[in-house]
Amino acid sequence: MDVSIVLIAVFGIFIPALMLPGPDFVAVVRSSMTRGTRAGLLTTLGVSLGLGSYATLSLIGLSAVLVEYQWLAWTVRVLGACYLIYLGIRLVFAKPEALDVSDHGSRSCGNSLLFGFLVTLTNPRAIVLFASVFATSVTVETPIWLMALMIGLVFVSALTWYTIVSVFMSSPLVMTRFVNARHWIERAAGVCFIGIASRLLADTRSPISS
Repeated sequence: MDVSIVLIAVFGIFIPALMLPGPDFVAVVRSSMTRGTRAGLLTTLGVSLGLGSYATLSLIGLSAVLVEYQWLAWTVRVLGACYLIYLGIRLVFAKPEALDVSDHGSRSCGNSLLFGFLVTLTNPRAIVLFASVFATSVTVETPIWLMALMIGLVFVSALTWYTIVSVFMSSPLVMTRFVNARHWIERAAGVCFIGIASRLLADTRSPISS
C-alpha cells in the first residue's frame, strides 16, 4: 500500500470540501461576527471535533464491515465515486449565489463550542462526504496507524482552516472578497472531485479489488 497515494486521494477531496462555504463555515463566521473572535474560535473547535468524530466513526465502521465483505467494499467505493462525480458536476455548473451569514439564533447559543459541534453533526453533506471519502480509502490492508493519522489530519486541517476563517473573515472587507471568489472555489473543488473520483472508478476493476 502506497501511503502517499491514499493520503492524496483522501485529502484531495477533503480539503476542497472543507473550504466550500457550507453550514460549518457559516456557523464559524456567524459566531465571530455576532459574538466575537473568542466565540468564533470555540465554534471552530466544536466543528473540528465534529468532523474528527465523523472521520473516526467512518473509518472504524467501514474498516470493520469492508474487511468482512469485499463485495460490499467494491460496491461502496463505486457508489462513493459516483456521488463525488455528481457533486463535482453540480459545483462546476452551479450558478453564483449569495452567502447568508445573518444571525439566525447563534446569539442565543450560550455554548459556542457545543454550537459548532452540533452544527457539524447535523450537516447531511458531512455524513455523505465522509462515507464517500473514506469508503474509497479503507481496504483490508489499511493499518491502524494510517487510519489514526487520517483522523488526526482531518482534525488539524479543520482546526487550521476554520481558525483562519474565524480570525480573518469576521472582517467585512475580507468576507466580501471571499464571497466574490466563492463561485470559483466551488468550480475548482468540483473539478478536483470529478478527477479523483474518475481515477477511483478506473482503478476499481472487479468486486474483489482492494
